[in-house]
Amino acid sequence: MADSGGLSANNAAAAHDDDDANAAPFPDTVQVGGSPEYKVDRKLGKGGFGHVFLGRRLTAARSSASAAQEVAIKFEHTTSKGCSYGPPYEWQVYTALGGTHGVPKVHYKGRQGDYYVMIMDMLGPSLWDSWNSLGQSMSSEMVACIAMESISILESMHSKGYVHGDVKPENFLLGQPSTPQEKKLYLVDLGLATKWRDSASGQHVGYDQRPDAFRGTVRYASVHAHLGRTASRRDDLESLAYTLVFLHRGRLPWQGYQGDNKSFLVCKRKMSTSPESLCGICPQPFKQFLETVVNMKFDEEPNYSKLISLFDSLIGPNPSIRPINTDGAQKVGQKRARLLNDDDGHVKKKIRLGAPATQWISVYNSRSPMKQRYHYNVADTRLAQHVEKGNEDGLLISSISSCANLWAIIMDAGTGFTAQVYELSPHFLHKEWIMEQWDKSFYISSVAGSNNGSSLVVMSKGTPYTQQSYKVSDSFPFKWINKKWKEGFHVTSMATSGSRWAIVMSRSAGFSEQVVELDFLYPSEGIHKRWDNSYRITAMAATMDQSALILSKPRRRPRDETQETLRTTQFPSQHVKEKWAKNLYLAGICYGRTVA
Repeated sequence: MADSGGLSANNAAAAHDDDDANAAPFPDTVQVGGSPEYKVDRKLGKGGFGHVFLGRRLTAARSSASAAQEVAIKFEHTTSKGCSYGPPYEWQVYTALGGTHGVPKVHYKGRQGDYYVMIMDMLGPSLWDSWNSLGQSMSSEMVACIAMESISILESMHSKGYVHGDVKPENFLLGQPSTPQEKKLYLVDLGLATKWRDSASGQHVGYDQRPDAFRGTVRYASVHAHLGRTASRRDDLESLAYTLVFLHRGRLPWQGYQGDNKSFLVCKRKMSTSPESLCGICPQPFKQFLETVVNMKFDEEPNYSKLISLFDSLIGPNPSIRPINTDGAQKVGQKRARLLNDDDGHVKKKIRLGAPATQWISVYNSRSPMKQRYHYNVADTRLAQHVEKGNEDGLLISSISSCANLWAIIMDAGTGFTAQVYELSPHFLHKEWIMEQWDKSFYISSVAGSNNGSSLVVMSKGTPYTQQSYKVSDSFPFKWINKKWKEGFHVTSMATSGSRWAIVMSRSAGFSEQVVELDFLYPSEGIHKRWDNSYRITAMAATMDQSALILSKPRRRPRDETQETLRTTQFPSQHVKEKWAKNLYLAGICYGRTVA
């Protein structure tokens, strides 16, 4: 009896060791919510903010449902971060999921002394323990049984409106050894579960991305979880895919990363590892499952029956001798009505599995007819003559970018600026020059950086800005952006130089709301979700690893909100001319990571 319901090896546990030293001692016996009295025996483990102990019943049970001699008792201190507003959030989830297939039963819960106490089914070893005891490898049939039953458990949980949020081997437990439940699978530790469906409306929750809001376990988390996107059903299934490959192969390619940027490096590796590579020594159904789930849309309903049926060929015909009980999967299987290759006649667009590429990303806004000009592949020595010629023709710089240490410049007659200066600098960025121009009431209106570390900064008069701040960072500085948002600033320009980011934020930018879309590929789905909610792209930049787009809601909505984007291998000179014919003008351009 190695583990219990509610136990998790979540890394978050390690962060709270300091709290334990100051916590009150655990009681010798517990009795809460009308329960029998239980002796608190040996500690089984620790997960999240809680500690789990073996409990032995000392007094008679009031009903047969709670007559078990041994139970799992989970303690959470009343001052732990998970109990800031009263009983643990996990209690609420267990209540909502009561009776759900594959979720252990909670018999009693209540407060005793300094602890919130939950008494639940005593379970057996986790899949992690089983994997270790089997020599750190599992047979194809065993993992296939785990896959089928896990999918059925997730379907049951999802049907109640919740996603688990931390699917991994440590959170799947088997029943107690030498009991009828010893081959039955359970999913525990619901502290990170969230709702994918709004309780009141019954509609899917809204999409969002907060790049600093990672939840889960780095090794098994979905790419969307790494990027801070709102959790949905696809994330549990992607985590399950990594769990299955781990149990079969014994290792995942992104294990071993350490340091503050571990999540970034792991996410980058996940994005660059093809299903063929990851599932190379696994049977074909593993690859099919992975390809399906990583290409699901945010609000897409999984075809659980079809996913289960992928693994049919790997299991024996007699359910009674399978290594894992598959009763739940068999019930789901009774609903199977579609063939494996039937997708309702639609070809499913791949969201995640395109080939990584570096391309030009260009954005076009609807404008009244105006003069616009572009130059690309501009060397440092040719920059001045292009700018001077544009100025003579009444044009000012509206956007700049860099590719292969050469510049791209967009100039037009519709900037609204009254004066403009610029500087080419070997620094990214040249602080002293920028501060000199701020003193003269110029504000940064465009910025670009090249791979050799130099920068081009354009500063203008006639902007609406009243104050500016910028930050140069080795990684995308979302926490700083979020802090400045709260101070009334909005992102107005961005640039990259190699892997470094420069973010410019301004007061009085004319935006009411602003969001970020950050991805290791081009975040097409997120952009369309934002467009549907009246956001428009107002700044963007990309490194060789990531692309970031800022989308904003203007305080004054334009009469024509049409906005289009293009991704092209070459500078989109011909496309620009075609857009001009439709009164669509270049509003921004950058070069970097996207997907072909």
